[in-house]
Amino acid sequence: MRNEHIRPARAADASRIAEIYVTNYRVNFYPFFHNDGYYFGELNVPDTAAEYAEGSQALRDSFVYDDGVVKGFIRVRGQEIEKLFVEPQFQGGGIGAALLRFAADDLGADRLWVLEYNERGKAFYRRYGFELTGKSILEDEWVPLQEMARTSPVDLEVRA
Repeated sequence: MRNEHIRPARAADASRIAEIYVTNYRVNFYPFFHNDGYYFGELNVPDTAAEYAEGSQALRDSFVYDDGVVKGFIRVRGQEIEKLFVEPQFQGGGIGAALLRFAADDLGADRLWVLEYNERGKAFYRRYGFELTGKSILEDEWVPLQEMARTSPVDLEVRA
């Protein structure tokens, strides 16, 4: 069942998507890598927003949770969830679960890569039927990722 607050991303959402993306990367991943040059230099809102420009693949693959304010987004390519982020102030309110339900049930997404150190993320995905597959990769030569796949349909109860 489609959530009334989830819609395809539009170019006008690019800055908001970028804010959510950059904030989450800094809050969730900087503590593991302490790479000031990347997290507070290369990773920035204007450059990230440009990735979501009109006609871009990133924009075509993205959906936002918008209840009057864009509070989260998901990017899905094929059957893979590439990104799922919720503004930190709105985490824990069912937005991530709603986006995950949409990706799994409406788009058929059944796998993703999660940062090896992201125990909170792995626990979240496990609650919704995803399990580690045993596959891992090193992204950009320094980011260890583990694959998770949806092993069973789980009722992704949405509290929104």
